[in-house]
Amino acid sequence: MYPHERSLVKRLEGKPFLILGVNSDPKDRLRQVLKKENITWRSWWDGGNAGGPIARAWNVSGWPTIYVLDHKGVIRYKDVREKAMDEAVDALLKEMEAEGKR
Repeated sequence: MYPHERSLVKRLEGKPFLILGVNSDPKDRLRQVLKKENITWRSWWDGGNAGGPIARAWNVSGWPTIYVLDHKGVIRYKDVREKAMDEAVDALLKEMEAEGKR
């Protein structure tokens, strides 16, 4: 998962795109993962357990859960990975660009 996200961040550098992470691992494990996986995007710690406040607010019941939001903050895709994630993000960027040209 992390290698694909890193490649997406690199491919879309300079575009209106970002990844935000939420992690529920204990802090010492989280620090290790952030360093080992070279996670360069903003990532929040959700209390060190599966029932943290962010997970509760977003109704997360399984990990990883992926939400893809459009430029208006609307969830448009859920749990897309790899190629499906690329296609979702590319479609939303294209849609946003077309909307801006109107």
